[in-house]
Order: sequence, then C-alpha cells, then structure tokens
Amino acid sequence: MIMAALFVLGCFLLQTVQAARAHDDALAWTPASPFRDELRALGVGALIRDDAEATALASTDFGNVTVAPAAAVLYPSCPADIAVLLRASCARSSPFPVSARGRGHSVRGQAAALDGVVVDMPSLGRLGGGSSSTASRLSVSVEGQYIDAGGEQLWVDVLRAALAHGLTPRSWTDYLHLTVGGTLSNAGISGQAFRYGPQISNVQELDVITGLGEMVTCSKKKDADLFDAVLGGLGQFGVITRARIPLVPAPTWARWVRLLYTGAAALTGDQERLIDVERGDALSGLMDYVEGTVVADEGLIGSWRSQSPSSSSSSFFSGPDAAARFAKLAEEAGGVLYCLEGALYYGGAAGGERDVDKRLETLLRELRYARGFASVQDVSYVEFLDRVHGGELKLRAAGQWDVPHPWLNLFLPRSRVLDFAAGVFHGILRRGTTGAMGPVLVYPMNRNRWDGGMSAVFPEEEEVFYTVGILRSAVSEGDLGRLEEQNDEILRFCEEAGIACVQYLSYYADQAGWEKKHFGPAKWARFVERKREYDPKAILSRGQRIFTSPLA
Repeated sequence: MIMAALFVLGCFLLQTVQAARAHDDALAWTPASPFRDELRALGVGALIRDDAEATALASTDFGNVTVAPAAAVLYPSCPADIAVLLRASCARSSPFPVSARGRGHSVRGQAAALDGVVVDMPSLGRLGGGSSSTASRLSVSVEGQYIDAGGEQLWVDVLRAALAHGLTPRSWTDYLHLTVGGTLSNAGISGQAFRYGPQISNVQELDVITGLGEMVTCSKKKDADLFDAVLGGLGQFGVITRARIPLVPAPTWARWVRLLYTGAAALTGDQERLIDVERGDALSGLMDYVEGTVVADEGLIGSWRSQSPSSSSSSFFSGPDAAARFAKLAEEAGGVLYCLEGALYYGGAAGGERDVDKRLETLLRELRYARGFASVQDVSYVEFLDRVHGGELKLRAAGQWDVPHPWLNLFLPRSRVLDFAAGVFHGILRRGTTGAMGPVLVYPMNRNRWDGGMSAVFPEEEEVFYTVGILRSAVSEGDLGRLEEQNDEILRFCEEAGIACVQYLSYYADQAGWEKKHFGPAKWARFVERKREYDPKAILSRGQRIFTSPLA
C-alpha cells in the first residue's frame, strides 16, 4: 500500500514538474548525484538538478566568504516533496545533508549542504499552482487578523498582501527582501523589536517538516516544544513551510527622523528612554521605530543605507554647506558621530494624525542631539520599512552588492555598551579599514519582549540589551582579510574586557564553539535534547556547523 501511494505521488509530482518545465527551462538537469536513483524511485527524482549551474548557485551565499559545494538541488512543488526528501535521507545508512535555502542571504554558508541536497524554497511559490504563485502562498484573514505565509515568501510581499486589507505585521527586519522561514529560523529584529519583540515573538502557528520527514502543524498550544525549538532554531529542527503571523491596523505614513549625536552616552541614554514603554516619562514609547548608527568621518552623507531626504525636508543633509558642517562636527567629536534613526507612524487605520506634530515637537525638545543636525521627512509606511532596498539597487548598479560581506552581529548587555563603544567604535574600527564600507548599527531592545523558551540566544542578565551590527563590505582587494582579522580582534576585546556578548546570525567553526561560547551548559543541553527528538541523524542545516554527524 505504501509503495502504491508513493507511486501515485510520484506520478502526480512528475506530471506537475513536466507542466512547469513547459514554462521554465531551468528545470533541465544532468544526472550525476549518487542518490538520484533513490529519489527517483520515491517520486522526486524529476525535481532534482545536479548540473554545475544549479549546484554552484546553491553552494554560495550573500556573504561570499564560504563555498560549500552541494551535490544536488531540490525544486519542490509542495511541502510533501521536502518530506519525501528528508525521509529518503533518514532511510540511508549514511544520511545526506539537507538545507533549506530561501534567497541565500546567510553570510557564512549556514544554508549550505556540503555534498548534500539544498532545497530551493522559492520553488514552492513558482511551482505551487494558482494564477499567482505568490498569492497562492499568502492568505490574509481579515476577521482573524492574521496572514498565512509560505516559508519561502518575502516579507515585502507579506507586507503588500496585508496592506491590501489595511493591516500589517507588527515586527520586522530592516531588510524586507528576506524569506519568512529564513528570519524566523534566526529571530528577525529591527527598530520595532523594543515594543513588540523579534519576529519569532509574533507567530501564532507553524507548519514544519522535521528532520525525520514528519509534517507537523504546531503552536504554543499544540506540539509547543517543536514550535519553540524551530523559532530561532537555526534550521536545526525543521523546515518552516508556513507561518501564521498576527496583523494589526496599518498606518499610512511614517515621519522619518534622524538626529546626529557627538557621543555614545547621549545617544544610548536617549534610546533607552525611548524604548522604556512602561516608564511614563516624556519620551517613553514616543517613537514607533528606534535604531542608531555609528558614523565615522563623512560616512552618513550619501550612505547607501541612509537615503538623502527630499529637498522639502528639514535636513542637515541638504544645503551648499552640508558636507562642511558635518565634517566640522565630526572633527569636534574626534572623528566618530552617532545617528539616532526612528519613525513616528500615523494615518490610515492606525490613526495618530492629530498628535504626530506634538510628538515630534517633544522629541526635538527632549532629545540630546547636536542642535542644528536634525533630518525630518514624511514618507509612506512602505517606503520607510523598505528603505534599505533602494540602497541595494544603488550598490547593484555600481557592482558593489555581490562582494564579500564579513558581517559581525552581537548582542551586548546594557551595562557594557559604553565600554564597547570606547574600545570598538572609537578604537578598533578606526584602524586599518580604509576602503571598507557599510553601516554599523547600535540600538537597544527590551528583554521581556523575548521568549526564553525559544531557541534564540540573547543576554538574559539585564532588562535591556543592545544589538550591534557591524555590516561592512569588502569592496577592495585585501579588505576581506583585514575585516575578518578586525572581527576577531573585536571578539578578543570583548573576552578580555569581560563583556558577555552573544553572537546573532552566529558562526562558530565547530561544535565546541557553539556549546561553550554561544549556548552555555543549560541551553546547550536543551538544544541537544531537541535535536535528538526532531533531527537525530543531524540531516538538517549542517552548514551551521553545530551538528555534523548523527547523535548517539
């Protein structure tokens, strides 16, 4: 009976792919992978490509630092295809690695599958049927105020689908052209996390395929341990094929505010007042979005991440003497400035039009920024949330997008952020990085908006912790080596200074690093137990280098 069912499934899948091939010549493949025949017998062989073009694309990522050659790529037409693949790997005496790949935005090969199969998640949308593949994997419930989104869907498409009904998710990443499954496997953070928590704190339900090939719908009420394990689980416990995201009434506009500071203490003090939503002083919760940027020399003017405001704005960016004024302020501050970036939302179903001017007036009066260095601009809600994409397009046009990105992301306890700023922003980052480019972010979050039962690791000793994102690109010859050495120097500085930092979008060379430097004894024990439960043969996401062989 099982073989008959598999035969029927295989015929259905084969017919589906043959129909898709009529529209997509990219599914042509050359048989070479050692387990192709096994997969063909199970009905998914026709969904496999193992030619050089397909495997080369699946063996690299946005980081352009690591290459891990895959043996083959699976182009699933439905989640069941992924389940068949995982069960086939489980059935082997030597299971082959399987990794889910969204848009390849990992930076250290985390989504790679060395000598294994990479699952091309966007194929779920392309081959899933319906007149609009994106629409068929995005479904809004206005009555229930949620959206069901395929794990392969981009957050920018989630936003558009929700806005069509006057609704929006509450928590975002800064860059919306990432997949739902990708960010939920990490945490998903941005300047709204202080109020609503990371994206993993804003999920109602998941469809997951475990490392055993089991298809499970889970939530806080059903299979809660798997739900918690997968969220922030770095792809170790299952492949997310659907997420139910709660929605709220959407604003129409964002008053985008950027203010320059001459010192870290003033910036972080103001940021902490803004995110303290329970304190009740003049600044508490006044901004809907709170971030910050470290600015060296004239790096903010014309930065790819901080697009120039329109000429009608109140701005220190504009005017014939803007660059000279900025340079003078930077010189007075010792070469390092800070920028508070945030937004006040208003309009549409969210309301708030009446008090937005008053809120802005209070901000400009109470915050301790350098007077005369304020930028205020009204943009659409979508334009603000998707602002980084414009910078991407500029870099692509200049040929500077597909370069190595040796990024370093850290969570720091609030009590040590000024020590970090003195040693890193005013010290390490000022040395030996001529030609390197990219933003350096610094902003706080409230610990009580994170769920300690989920797999994501964050500092738990203090009520507030900071995100520091050192997001530089190696655009010139020799930059990559220098930037990686500098990242190592930053981590050594933290260790020697006793700053208990936690890496976000983490990378360690081996299991010992993960156990000792990332998880710690208690969290490591729970992580291993969950791995033993949901992926005991360590098939999933070996590119993370957490587990590289089956568990005993």
